[in-house]
Amino acid sequence: KVPIYETAARFWTSLYGVTFAMGVASGSVMEFQFGTNWAAYSRFVGDVFGSALASEGIFAFFLESGFLAVLVFGWERVSPRFHFLSTIMVSLGSIFSAVWIVVANSWQQTPAGHHIVPVLRDGKPWIVNGAMVMRAETADFWNVIFNPSTVNRLTHTLIGGFVLGSFFVMSISAWYLLRQRHEDFARRSFTGGLWFCTIASFAALVSGDFNARMVAKYQPAKFAAFEKHTETGPADAAFIPGAVSLLLYGDANAPVLGLDKVRPEHRPPILISYVSFRIMVGLGMFFVALTAYASYLRIRGTLFDKRWLLWLFVIGVV
Repeated sequence: KVPIYETAARFWTSLYGVTFAMGVASGSVMEFQFGTNWAAYSRFVGDVFGSALASEGIFAFFLESGFLAVLVFGWERVSPRFHFLSTIMVSLGSIFSAVWIVVANSWQQTPAGHHIVPVLRDGKPWIVNGAMVMRAETADFWNVIFNPSTVNRLTHTLIGGFVLGSFFVMSISAWYLLRQRHEDFARRSFTGGLWFCTIASFAALVSGDFNARMVAKYQPAKFAAFEKHTETGPADAAFIPGAVSLLLYGDANAPVLGLDKVRPEHRPPILISYVSFRIMVGLGMFFVALTAYASYLRIRGTLFDKRWLLWLFVIGVV
């Protein structure tokens, strides 16, 4: 009922529509890549992996895309209540898409709910070059969905999406404020994005800790690469003896599996894992500090006077 909020809703909805179109275009290409780039893998896990991707299309994509038309083009064609319902449905559709895609990804990381069976041809096992052709088959669909890492990965993924979306809103709003254009709209948009991003950034800190523990438990070789932990024993962090062991197990002397217990051909790429993990953690801490400081300034009413900080938010979305 406040005109400025309708203006904001129309503006951000138009940008969401563009983003959705880009997602559909790039996502369609990725679907074909499973067959063109990883055909043998797709044949082996298709019955399990494909079920999650099919569920994404059935339960999420059609929900999202169907109501998106109403959201984008139905401003004067449907009632405000139905338009608001469409907004909620599009949001839920986006979240459901993340659910099924993360389920598929998590199953690849921590597979569960399946068994390996021979491929049959005319009711008999298919033999190629003297070897029986095998494939993965779903044994328990709910175990596929709730494999050991799904909940942790999904939570962290959704929170990461909330952080990115908030920074997207704040980046554009900060640009308008620096240019002294549409200032009322930009102030309100920036403030809403800031409150949401502050909460999400702190939530990411908590969910990230849970994810690290999960990886250490179910994918210890990957965690060893993250920490560049070469010898099994207490794991240090930032030159603090036993810090990683303390964070994982509450005991600075607790042993953490090292890469020495992993066969060389099974070790993850160490350098890229080690560096990217630290970049991710560093960015997470930066988001917490930045949004907390900005929230403090917003409460005091001095945030929009800090041009250097607004410039930081403009580039922060990158």
